[in-house]
Amino acid sequence: MESERAADLIRVQLRRQRALAGMSQEEFGRRTNYSASTVSAVETGTRMTDLPYACRADEILETGGLFESLLRLAHRDEQPAWFKPWLEAEAVARQLRYFHPNLIPGLLQTENYARTVLRFDDTRPEFEVEQQVSARLERQKILTRDRPPQVVAVINEGALRLGDAIMAEQLAHLLRMAELPYLHIHVIPTAAGLHAGLSGPLALAMLPDGGRVVHLEDQLAGEVVTTEEGVATLQARWETVRGVALPQVSSVALIKEAEYLHEPQ
Repeated sequence: MESERAADLIRVQLRRQRALAGMSQEEFGRRTNYSASTVSAVETGTRMTDLPYACRADEILETGGLFESLLRLAHRDEQPAWFKPWLEAEAVARQLRYFHPNLIPGLLQTENYARTVLRFDDTRPEFEVEQQVSARLERQKILTRDRPPQVVAVINEGALRLGDAIMAEQLAHLLRMAELPYLHIHVIPTAAGLHAGLSGPLALAMLPDGGRVVHLEDQLAGEVVTTEEGVATLQARWETVRGVALPQVSSVALIKEAEYLHEPQ
């Protein structure tokens, strides 16, 4: 697999650059604030190389951002082929619209929530889960860049009330996100009953040139829609979904209510 080859390359280069710098694993660990056992685990492949480790290695080994760049490329390359066109659109979009009938949209997920969702596939190896979690968190950086896109996310009330220990943290994160001036969160109340969005997740991106891209996803894969007719149909579907959602003030109140119910009593 491409992602495994990329991980091997990073691991080999980390070990090589450390050796060239004349550092033992113990010394490198002291200087990077990691234990020698963690350094050994990274270099033998029993522990994933994450972004903080890569950045710290670049700093200590003075590699000019080599490992950070390699890791970012690996995260991009390990994504399934059907998802890459959407990632490219999402990264440059001026406006983004998200709806999921059962889950918090990926761009707004906490690390723990994302990890739980990605573990739904119990055949997925743990290292792959962690790679996907890192990639999802990397995507979220578009929300904190200098010129972030305008984002509107619509969430079903039921997704807020799923009982789980990680939900209090996730709901608190949603409330922080809702404070950003360019990020708008709307909740479809349970009382709305059946609505058009229940047929599946929907994500739309408006590109800098005014073009639009839509992403659809199912249990097996996903599809990027760019045809004029297809985009127009799904844009109308989005407007219908948005139309049954509450205003942001009421939506935030619902999220706060759900957060209170998930707090330890």
